[in-house]
Amino acid sequence: MVQSKNIDKIKERGYNKASIIERYIKRINEEYDGNPENLRNYTKQDSIILNVQRACEACIDLAMNIVAEKSLGIPQNSRDDFELLYANGYIEKELNEKLKATVGFRNIVLHDYQAVNLKIVKKIIEVHLEDMKEFSRVILQSM
Repeated sequence: MVQSKNIDKIKERGYNKASIIERYIKRINEEYDGNPENLRNYTKQDSIILNVQRACEACIDLAMNIVAEKSLGIPQNSRDDFELLYANGYIEKELNEKLKATVGFRNIVLHDYQAVNLKIVKKIIEVHLEDMKEFSRVILQSM
């Protein structure tokens, strides 16, 4: 009975994180509205970048939860969580690489390593948001 409750909690956390990822992606798409010119508007740009950062962090949180709950290893950094999921058959190699790249973008934004390149933001919106959705879908299917 206790194990069943733990599994239910794991699933609930997974569904909550997936819902959060979807909400952030929805906000990004509302602000971007399929128009790269919206990245020139500083208010929209800030909202988009903040929500990309949040979506990345939610993916990292989801990965960390699975790695910890399934005892898949001890990650040394955020990228390691995705690597451990890949090594244990939860995600494919290509998705692993894409998600690790989004961690790099998140680090740039979060730690202000360098000016944010709007071409990269555009690519994340137009290509990599789908990777985040795929990640949450794949993880939920594996639960």
